[in-house]
Amino acid sequence: MRRKGARCSEGHDVEKALSELYAMPPPEFVSRREVLAAEARTAGRVEDARRIHASRRPSLAAWAANLLLRSEPEESQRFLELGRALREAYQSLDAGGIKALSEQRRSIVSAMSRQAAELAVEAGHRLSDTVQRDVEATLRAVLADQDAADRWATGRLESALAPPADFPSRTTATAGTPRKPARAAAAPASARTRAKDEVAERRRQKQEQLGQAREAARAADQQLRELRAAQAETDVLLKRARDRHGQAAREVSAAERRLRQAREELQRAERDREEAEKQREAAAEAASRAEQAAGEAAREVKRLSGPVG
Repeated sequence: MRRKGARCSEGHDVEKALSELYAMPPPEFVSRREVLAAEARTAGRVEDARRIHASRRPSLAAWAANLLLRSEPEESQRFLELGRALREAYQSLDAGGIKALSEQRRSIVSAMSRQAAELAVEAGHRLSDTVQRDVEATLRAVLADQDAADRWATGRLESALAPPADFPSRTTATAGTPRKPARAAAAPASARTRAKDEVAERRRQKQEQLGQAREAARAADQQLRELRAAQAETDVLLKRARDRHGQAAREVSAAERRLRQAREELQRAERDREEAEKQREAAAEAASRAEQAAGEAAREVKRLSGPVG
């Protein structure tokens, strides 16, 4: 019989396995999934193996969105909080305020999606324009819809999310409500007092909602500035890395050229050495023959110089 602590440990193991799995680039997902599922089955964790094997490989856009969440947890948390603030703000803003927040929302989504694309490139996968648009759509969905935000927050998206047509607003919810006809007769004083109080209360609520919306806008501006600053910093780092890469490539090219020249010089020297050795052997052989001939000539001279018998 399994102990309660063992079941908790197994649950922890499967969550770790799934988190590891969704951190893998899509091309490596299936092979790693089979390995993790096999390990769970071997350990007797049948239910964990079933959950692991049931996981589906994420699309490239979903993987990039998951990568952004894992790689930038603080910025992602602020992005989720911004989504909550924006959804509340859209409930109380007029058309002008909604337009201003929409422009800020587009800027923030664009900056976050560029950051996701850069992280994907660093991980070895460049995003196409189509995939980049899917990442932007996912981030817009996260801002506009609580369910989408909750799904992204798990870090295990399998496909890109589709944003709603627009943020839900109070004007949308109340557009079809019929208005009450005005009364022909003058209302009693108490009714007029209540009407004034209601107008004052609505104004107070409007000011409070406007303050919340402005605060959300300020938060959005602050996050946008932070993202742009981070973007500028990464641009500088990227330029430095490219410069170093170019310098190293030039040095490698020069070293390869010098090595090639040295090898060619070595081959020429080898040929010259072999030729010199051949000439030395020929000279030595000629000297030996000349020495032998000189000895024979000396003996002949000596013989001829002797007394005649």
